[in-house]
Amino acid sequence: MYIAIEGVIGVGKTTLVRLLQNPLESNILLEVFEENPFLSDFYSDRARYAFQTQIFFLLSRYHQQHQAVPAMLAGSKMLISDYTFAKDSLFAQINLQNDELEMYRRVHEALAEKIPSPDLVIYLRASTDVLMQRIALRDRPYERGMERSYIDTLNLAYDDFFMSPQPSPASPVLTIETGTLDFVRHPADLNWIENRIRQALGMPPFQPELPLTGEI
Repeated sequence: MYIAIEGVIGVGKTTLVRLLQNPLESNILLEVFEENPFLSDFYSDRARYAFQTQIFFLLSRYHQQHQAVPAMLAGSKMLISDYTFAKDSLFAQINLQNDELEMYRRVHEALAEKIPSPDLVIYLRASTDVLMQRIALRDRPYERGMERSYIDTLNLAYDDFFMSPQPSPASPVLTIETGTLDFVRHPADLNWIENRIRQALGMPPFQPELPLTGEI
């Protein structure tokens, strides 16, 4: 079983993956985004460094998932990742234009054929204001100059991709609104999310009578 947790920058993907590792008795796969040498330059000058940043991420994500996902799925444990390979194209559509975007699309399409799709994608949602607050709280140096308009554009792109009537992803999507949740400090919120995942997968034990606010 392969689950991926998705959402905009700052929504809490990696934190949730780590918190679910023990309850779901799973292996985890975390994106290695901090190794991108263009990232800090990108946030200070997106137009100039977008292509380098995007191609580095694309190849890095491809090598990680192409090697790690099949190897981990060969074992008996569930796998939970804090990103999907498909999400890379969302950033490209926002950050790239013209010939650069066309070149990116050709490379992405060729690589995507070799990447296993998750059995379930959990899409964590939050308002742009909440995302900006969370980004400020974690205070990563290269994110300090991040513009609200950029996060808002990403938020809309993620919604279009994961919540459209005919979803673009190849995997089923479970949407969870996180604006009023604090699964770090409140165990009940974490338990509720775990129960939603178990329900979606038909994986006992779960409590079907719990109130559901997301859609699958």
